[in-house]
Amino acid sequence: MKVVVSIGGSVLVPEPGSDRVAEHAAVVENLVADGCRVGAVVGGGGVAREYIGAARDLGANEIELDQLGIDVTRLNARLLIAALGEESVTAPALDYEEAGEALRSGNVSVMGGVAPAQTTDAVGAALAEYVDADLLVYATSVPGVYSDDPNETDEATKYDQLSAAELVDVIAGLEMNAGASAPVDLLAAKIIQRSGMRTIVLDGTDPDRISRAVRYGDHDGTDVIPEGVGEEPTYWAEQER
Repeated sequence: MKVVVSIGGSVLVPEPGSDRVAEHAAVVENLVADGCRVGAVVGGGGVAREYIGAARDLGANEIELDQLGIDVTRLNARLLIAALGEESVTAPALDYEEAGEALRSGNVSVMGGVAPAQTTDAVGAALAEYVDADLLVYATSVPGVYSDDPNETDEATKYDQLSAAELVDVIAGLEMNAGASAPVDLLAAKIIQRSGMRTIVLDGTDPDRISRAVRYGDHDGTDVIPEGVGEEPTYWAEQER
């Protein structure tokens, strides 16, 4: 099974320290030991937002801010690499070809950001499409995709299952609301729709949730199911618990 896991920076490094990074690395290593090929994409999180805010106050333009954010994602990616064993690459991949080659060579591929104006949400979806992954998992700080920002609206409804087209519509609606927080951005949703990539959006603050989702399809998040396929895939890492 080939899986891409996109880990939010605030999920991997909620505060300075190594514990959460080590826990996520252990999940990746265990999946590899079970025969999975894993590509990980790491976001910038709160650290990136702090640097970007400071640089904006200093007069940096938006492209410069994007580049700064990419640098932070790659620093977070290096933390994950440091926690992984010898089967990992030694540095974050700078493009999809490099990441794909690492996976083909049997290594764990780790990426941060790639280009300005593109979030690591989109990088995760693009990498999954590029390597023809079986599954894309977004490990976020919320339990799935909601009709509204659950941190702002008590009436927000969580979706257990969406088609890719429905995901695009939901995320587009969220992004039109100023300040609303979407677990996956619109470009990522459109890549998922284009590629027909089976996707899970879940709360990754407990790394074991990622493991259960990949192994058994067992999670409390949101399933994004491609058009024209059965609801039950046949490629979970383990068919029986």
